[in-house]
Amino acid sequence: DDLALTIIYHGAPVTLSLPANATITDLSDAVFSRLSVPQSTQKFLVSPKPGLLRPPFKDGSLPISSLLSAKKITLLGSTTSEISSLSDSISKAARPRQPGPTKPAQPAPTRNWRRASEEAQYTFHTLRPLLHLPNPERSLRFLERLRDDPGVRAAMRRHKFSVGLLTEMNPAEHTTQESRTLGLNRNRGEVIELRLRTDAYDGYRDYRVIRLTLCHELAHNVWGEHDRNFWDLCKRLEKEVARDDWRSGGHAVGDEEFYNPNDEIGDHVDGGGWTGGEFVLGRAEGSTGNTGIELSRRDILARAAEERARKAK
Repeated sequence: DDLALTIIYHGAPVTLSLPANATITDLSDAVFSRLSVPQSTQKFLVSPKPGLLRPPFKDGSLPISSLLSAKKITLLGSTTSEISSLSDSISKAARPRQPGPTKPAQPAPTRNWRRASEEAQYTFHTLRPLLHLPNPERSLRFLERLRDDPGVRAAMRRHKFSVGLLTEMNPAEHTTQESRTLGLNRNRGEVIELRLRTDAYDGYRDYRVIRLTLCHELAHNVWGEHDRNFWDLCKRLEKEVARDDWRSGGHAVGDEEFYNPNDEIGDHVDGGGWTGGEFVLGRAEGSTGNTGIELSRRDILARAAEERARKAK
């Protein structure tokens, strides 16, 4: 007899019919055939156990029957058409604009060419959302907002920070019962990952929290360990970014808001000296050794209150 397995995809239940002896590999093939989600982007969140499963599976012969007792199986991944559409939009955005009708010559405004050159050099050279997660175009706009934030741009230029890749972090891969990692820095700025989404993938974290995390990770471009040098630079970056953000503030991007009022702040800010796919967590300020950095919700709210008070002066 066939097995009927129900998974959740894009918030809706999808029931797949599989042979009684089907394996997790067979499920992956069925998802590609039925939903056009390629194996390279598939991720199965099986609650409560075994957790995250994705091709290539460690045990491709895992029987599907062993998953029937799961409370919920969620599929994450973009369809081939969604991937193609996003790739096209990114390519179009990168194309130079075609010249319009010729206009009468006007006196050229004075431009700071040195500043323009530095901003092109000291920036995030590539932005990359996770295509297999829902609505990757929203994550791309979030990353663009961070890159173009006046305070962040000024800090990047002042400290000569050049980051190869700024990308988003998959919450499922960096969440445990004890902690949530908010950011990672690999090889002192080769790659910076930021936790943009809520754990349930149904919203985005507060923009100011993400920007504080970015300041933390940028400080790791200079200092690997969480010592006094690191914390001095981190706090300096936070103050500079807030000071040089000349905009009125708020969370809005266009007509959307990247804010989830029920968001819980994670325990671990970053992975310190994460290198080559591994990361080491450092202690909180004033400590030594290798445990977690704690950034409580109270800390975040206190910093936000301080920033509002400073702007009100």
